Amino acid sequence: LFSPEERAALLRTVSAGHANVEIDIFSGLLVDYVHRRKTRVIVRGLRAVGDFEYEFQLALMNRRLAPELDTVFLMTDERNFYVSSSLVKEVARLGGDISGFVPETVREAIVRKLAAPGF
Repeated sequence: LFSPEERAALLRTVSAGHANVEIDIFSGLLVDYVHRRKTRVIVRGLRAVGDFEYEFQLALMNRRLAPELDTVFLMTDERNFYVSSSLVKEVARLGGDISGFVPETVREAIVRKLAAPGF
């Protein structure tokens, strides 16, 4: 729904005030980006079993490409394990209230984007 630049701008808005949060955009392999940033840990979020299978494959490939990197998985709260961006967008497209799933700034941006011609 949003370009990488639009997503980064939204993330910067909602994370403002958190000095320990940095938003960045990159292309290419994650392991190359991690090396450029001179770090050794990749943090990934998990919701459901399907996420784990996919993320596990990614982590193993990253380990194969860069054995010195570690991947840490964080699990979502059980109240949110069913929430996905696809579901949130679908609810918004059909006029439902998504305010319980995204920050107000993001909700407003989604509503504006979906109201634009061509969506």
